[in-house]
Amino acid sequence: MEKRYTVLIVGMGKRGKHHAAAFFNNPRFQVVGLCDIDRSRAEAFAPLVGNPQAGTDAEEMAMSLRPDIFCFCTLPNIRLQMVKIAVKCGAKLLAFEKPVALSSAEAMKIRDLLKKKNIKAVVSHQHRYGAHYQKVKEIAASGALGRIHTITATATGWFMHMMSHLISYMRWYNDYAEAVWAMAQAAGRGKLADVHSSPDYLAGVIQFANGVRGYVETGGGAPDQPEVEKWWGKNKISVYGTEGFAEVLTNGGWRAITKSGGFQSGPGAMNYDLDMPPYIQDMAEWLDDETKPHPCRFEDAYKGAEIMAALLRSAAEGGQVALPLEKGKNELRVLAARLPGRKVMVSSPVNASEYGV
Repeated sequence: MEKRYTVLIVGMGKRGKHHAAAFFNNPRFQVVGLCDIDRSRAEAFAPLVGNPQAGTDAEEMAMSLRPDIFCFCTLPNIRLQMVKIAVKCGAKLLAFEKPVALSSAEAMKIRDLLKKKNIKAVVSHQHRYGAHYQKVKEIAASGALGRIHTITATATGWFMHMMSHLISYMRWYNDYAEAVWAMAQAAGRGKLADVHSSPDYLAGVIQFANGVRGYVETGGGAPDQPEVEKWWGKNKISVYGTEGFAEVLTNGGWRAITKSGGFQSGPGAMNYDLDMPPYIQDMAEWLDDETKPHPCRFEDAYKGAEIMAALLRSAAEGGQVALPLEKGKNELRVLAARLPGRKVMVSSPVNASEYGV
């Protein structure tokens, strides 16, 4: 009989509920605890996932339940605190939301702690399970685009919400080639006060070791995708080669032009009901077998976090920033001290209200 892994979920907002339901619906897992600072949210959802223990103190519950998996879907300002609890309770696998951290200094502490304790970790870049994202990967990997030379990624959502996703899939489409430097500019201070603290707009360049060039944009200056209605779904990743291109829109399907196949397209939209089950199942596969690492494992997410930090450093300090980073910093603090007070200029009226323009 296959082992059944126990799970404690901390944070019962939208994403916590998605995780709890997906774990409960997979027979390889048993949800043993739900935790939220608002007890009523945990208690209200408990009957839907087998009536696990509900509480408000994450550390107390973790030490009592000793779960195999410590999953937290909390705000990004307490990442390290939650990781320390997972380590303390002896969890075998840690699962948490993007971004990895709000600074390279914190990301490095998380990296070092997980490595020291040899704990598996997964970061929720689950969009990659969407059929439209996978179709673009299939086309890019097939050679149908010729030599891939450029990948662009844009999102109208702000940096700490969206850049982690964009870079994760950009690296996936580029076969995880290492980034060697990054450079960026930023504008607008409005979202610095957000819990996902960010400049209102950031545009950057990423140079990869295999020669591929990446261009990224997040925020008010990023281009609209008018064929996508949902504002948070106006995200596009495009892969360009010498013989064609392929691109995916989070809520707008995929399309491609290749030398041999002409124009192709297909549907697709972010769908938690479809994307979460395989994301959760891959955790069981990895816990069962060391040779089957999770596609969203921390080690890859950390490299994306380094690129994010390099972009912020460049925007704050100027020039190119070499990768990998040698020392940690609080990049947002440096950027906040130097970013001009001028309001961001938006690319489209669809961004105006969100960025206070």
